Amino acid sequence: MAVLARWCVRHRLVVVLIWLAAFAGVTAAAAVAGSAYSNDYEAPGTESGRATQLLEDGFPGLGGDTDTVVWHTGSGTVRAADVEQTMSDTLDRIADLPGVASVVSPYEGRGGSQISGDGRTAYATVTFEKSAEDIDAGEARAVVDAAEAARADGLQVELGGSAIALTESSGGHLAEALGVVVAAVVLFLAFGSLAASLLPIATALVSVGTAYAGIVLLGHMMTVADFAPMLGMLIGLGVGIDYALFIVTRHRRGLKRGLSVTEAATNAVTTTGRAVVFAGATVCIALLGMLILRLGFLNGVAIAASLTVVLTVAASVTLLPALLSFIGPRALSRRERRRLAEHGPEPELPTGLAARWSAFVERHPKLLGAAALVVMALLALPTLSLHLGTSDQGNNPSTTTTRQAYDLIADGFGPGVNGPLTLVTPVADAEDQLVLDNLAATLRTTKGVASASPVTYSADGSTGYLTVVPTSSPQSAKTSDLVERLREKVLPRAETGTSLDLQVGGVTASYDDFADVIVGKLPLFVGVVIGLGCLLLLLAFRSIGIPLKAAAMNVAAVASAFGVVVAIFQWGWGSELLGLGSAGPIEPFLPVIMVSVLFGLSMDYQVFLVSRMYEEWLETGDNRRAVRVGLAETSRVINSAAVIMISVFLAFVLSGDRVIAMFGIALAAAVALDAFVLRTLLVPALMHLLGGANWWLPRWLDRRLPRISIEPPECRVPAGELAGVEEAARASIADVTDAPDVGVMDVRDVLVKERPQDVRDIPG
Repeated sequence: MAVLARWCVRHRLVVVLIWLAAFAGVTAAAAVAGSAYSNDYEAPGTESGRATQLLEDGFPGLGGDTDTVVWHTGSGTVRAADVEQTMSDTLDRIADLPGVASVVSPYEGRGGSQISGDGRTAYATVTFEKSAEDIDAGEARAVVDAAEAARADGLQVELGGSAIALTESSGGHLAEALGVVVAAVVLFLAFGSLAASLLPIATALVSVGTAYAGIVLLGHMMTVADFAPMLGMLIGLGVGIDYALFIVTRHRRGLKRGLSVTEAATNAVTTTGRAVVFAGATVCIALLGMLILRLGFLNGVAIAASLTVVLTVAASVTLLPALLSFIGPRALSRRERRRLAEHGPEPELPTGLAARWSAFVERHPKLLGAAALVVMALLALPTLSLHLGTSDQGNNPSTTTTRQAYDLIADGFGPGVNGPLTLVTPVADAEDQLVLDNLAATLRTTKGVASASPVTYSADGSTGYLTVVPTSSPQSAKTSDLVERLREKVLPRAETGTSLDLQVGGVTASYDDFADVIVGKLPLFVGVVIGLGCLLLLLAFRSIGIPLKAAAMNVAAVASAFGVVVAIFQWGWGSELLGLGSAGPIEPFLPVIMVSVLFGLSMDYQVFLVSRMYEEWLETGDNRRAVRVGLAETSRVINSAAVIMISVFLAFVLSGDRVIAMFGIALAAAVALDAFVLRTLLVPALMHLLGGANWWLPRWLDRRLPRISIEPPECRVPAGELAGVEEAARASIADVTDAPDVGVMDVRDVLVKERPQDVRDIPG
C-alpha cells in the first residue's frame, strides 16, 4: 500500500487523468449502447416458470407487453355517443402508432366485458410488439400522449402497464443531488475546510459515475434489474464518501502531527487505506454471496453492486491521495493551519462529549445495555408480520396515471382484474379438451375466483390456457391462498384420469414462487455470510467473543431495520405522506440484499471500533480502559460517517421508485441503529460486562490460526516520534532543574502532568 500511495502522490496528474478518461470512456460507451435491463422474476424450475414457457411455446404472439387505457365518466355512461366517438378515434390513433401490435376496444365484439356493470368505466388493452424491457420509451410516450389528449370535463382517461410506467418521471437525480449536498455539509462541519470537504465527494462521484455506466454495459451481458444502477449508486455514494472520510481524517491528523503532505497522504493510505480495502472486500464478499442462491435476477444485482464497491475502494486508495497532494496543507482549516504554525505539532486527544460518553457507558453498562436491547426489540416487533411479495402499480403514489388506472379498474371490475392468473397445460387428445372445457365451470364456483374465461387453444391444439380472475388484488394474501388452493386441491382433481398437466402462472403466482425460492435458501445464505464475517473477525482479533457479538449485532440490526420497513411500507404508516404510495408487501429480494449490504457496512464499523480497543488491550491488558479509550477515540468518526451514509440513503426516498425508496429507508434505519445504538452503546456495554472474556481464545486454536493485521484508522504517535518528544523534553527539564540525569520515566511523568486530561485519565 505504501508503494501504491507514493506512486499516486508522485504522479498525481497522471492518476487524475486516468480516472477521468475511464469515467468519460465508459460513460460514452454506455450512452452509445443504451440500457438493456430486465426484471425477470422467474425462478428456474418453478411452476409459474413452466407456465410461462408453455405459453410462449404455444402462443408466440402473446410475447408483447400488454397495457391498458382506462376511461371513466363523471356522469352518464361510457356508451354515450360522444364518449364512444372520442375514445374510438383515440384508440384508432393508438393502433396506428409505431411499436403497437394491436388494440382491443370495449366497443368491439371481443371487448364487451371491458365495460363495468354500472357503465361508467371502460378499458382497452394495448399490446406492443415487444416485451416491456425492449420497448422504446418514445413509443410508450406516444401512446400516453394520444390517450391523454382525449381528456375532457367529465371524462377521465388514465393508463396503466409496464410500458406506461417507463414514461413516469423519476426524482432520482434530485435524490442524488440532495444526498451529495447533505454529505458535503456534514463533511464541512467535520473538517472546517472546503477543500477537504469536497475531496470525498469528488472521489465518490467519479467512481460511482464510472460504475453506473459500467452497470449499463453489464446489462447487455447478463440479466440486470432496472433498479440495479440506482441501488449501486445508493451503496456507492454511501460507502465511497465514508471510505474517503476515514482516509482524509487520517491524513489531516498526519498534518497536525507535523508530517509533510506527501508523508501524511502516504501514511493515511498505508494505514487507514488497508482498513478501507478490508471493509470493501467484506462488502463485496457479502454481495457476491447472493450468487449461491442461483437466481439470475439477483446475480446481476450482486455483480452490479460489487462493481460499484470495487471502484469506490480503488478510487479511495489511488485518486484520493493524488487529490490530497494537489490541495496540500489546505486539507486543514485556516484556524488549524494558523495554530500549527504558532504552536507546532500537537497530539489530538479525545476530549469533550466523546470522552464523557465513553466514561458514562463504563459506569452504567447494565442500564444502558438493557435500554439498547429494549429499543432494538421494540423496533423488531413488526418484522413478525412480514409479508413478502412484489408491489405493483397499486402501490404507486396516488398522483400517477398508473395508480389511477389501477384504482379505476379495481373499482369498476374488481381488484383481481389487475392481476389475473393464467392456467396453462399441454393437451394430448379430445378427452383432455373436454375436461379442460368443463374446468372453467368448476373454477367459477371455487372460493376466491371472480370469473374464469373460456379455454383458448394453440393453432395445432397442443396447448390450452384459460384466465382466472381472483376476487382479491394481486398482492393480497387471499390471492396467494387461491394460488395454493388451485395447485393443491382443485387442479389435481381435474387432472385425475387425464394427461393434463395444469400449471398456474400469472403475476401473483410468479411473485409467490420467487419469494418461496428465496425464503427456502435464505437460511443457507445468512449462515454463509455471518459465518464468513465471524471467521474474518476471529482472525483479526484472536477472540471467540468478538465475532459472536458481531453476528448477534448484525441479526439485531437487520431485524430492527425490517421492523421499520414493515411499519412504513407494509402497514402504511406515513407512506402516502412520504410520497411512497399505499401499503403493500415487502419485496422478496430485500432481505437478501439487506443482509449482504449491512454485513459489509457493519463490519466496517466493527473493525474500526474494536481495532482501537484491541490495540489498547494488547498494550495495557485492562479491558475497562481498552473499551473506554476505543469508544472515545472512534465514536466521533463513526458517527460522522453514519450521518453521511444515513443522509445519502434517506435522500433516495425522493427517487420516485418504491423499490429504491424501500432500500433507502431500510439501509438508513440499519446504519442509524448500528452506529448510534449498537456500536456506541450496546457493544461497549456488553464488553464492559464481559471483561477479559472478550479477548479469550483457546491456546490450541490460537496456535493454528493464521495471523492477519488490520491497521486501525486511529493509532498512537509512533515510537520514534515519542522518543524525539522525550529527548526534547529531557533537555528542557534539565535546563530548568539543572539536573544532569533525567530518566525516561521522569520525563513521561512530567509529560503526563503537563498534558491536558483526556479519556485515558478518567476513571470509570
